[in-house]
Amino acid sequence: MGKFSTLLRATGLAVTVAMPAAAQDASTVMATVNGTDITLGHMIALQERLPEQYKQLEDAVLFEGILEQLIQQTALSQEMEKDLSKTVELSKENEIRAFLAGELLAKIGTADLDEAKIDALYKERYTQGEPEMEFNASHILVETEDEAKELITLLADGADFADLAKEKSTGPSGPSGGSLGWFGKGAMVPAFETAVIGLEDGAVSEPVQTQFGWHVVKRNESRVKEAPALDTVRDELERELRAQKIDEEINRLTETATVEREEVEVDPSAIRDVSLLSKQ
Repeated sequence: MGKFSTLLRATGLAVTVAMPAAAQDASTVMATVNGTDITLGHMIALQERLPEQYKQLEDAVLFEGILEQLIQQTALSQEMEKDLSKTVELSKENEIRAFLAGELLAKIGTADLDEAKIDALYKERYTQGEPEMEFNASHILVETEDEAKELITLLADGADFADLAKEKSTGPSGPSGGSLGWFGKGAMVPAFETAVIGLEDGAVSEPVQTQFGWHVVKRNESRVKEAPALDTVRDELERELRAQKIDEEINRLTETATVEREEVEVDPSAIRDVSLLSKQ
């Protein structure tokens, strides 16, 4: 926050500051600027919205800095209110509207969630329906289809897949025998994934073309993907439910509001015509 300016002292504004009181609450007036009260509640509300680094200041420094800021802002806003341009006036209305809307959404988004809804979403997402599969596969990547066919012939004659991958594959998994480890749906490019899904465990594919070249694919193993523990995905589920609650409330409030759109034709380009603000 740093030091606040001495603007008020220089301009000689009428400012009175309350002396510390034994009993204090949010309505305790700490200063009055040209008849406008600044309360302890105003100060606390501003403190709540400060960046975290400012909250680390000593209480006395924070207290005086916030009070000085509010005094300055009050004096400046009073002066501005004397001659508001249409742009400022409308922007002020927009800012208040956006602030209140944002506060409501924050309130909805931080409300306690029903544990039953979290559990239901977890079951829907991870334990119900068709089980998700995972696959362990290896591949040999070559440049041409003929090379891939030749490899398949060698494998049919008893060649070791891992040895061929180390010798022939141009892909980064070649040195490790072509092993790709375990992966689920969506992890591989579509043509490769389709080939893996279509194989039985231990089987080798026909040549598969992707943007990387030609593959000979072996599906080593498959298994049902284990559902994650609820605690490991709780944050994700809660975020989804909170977003859902916000969307529902936005829809409810806008659908039940009395909204009357005026039947007036306006050129859409008028949205960019700032000069219209000076014509009112």
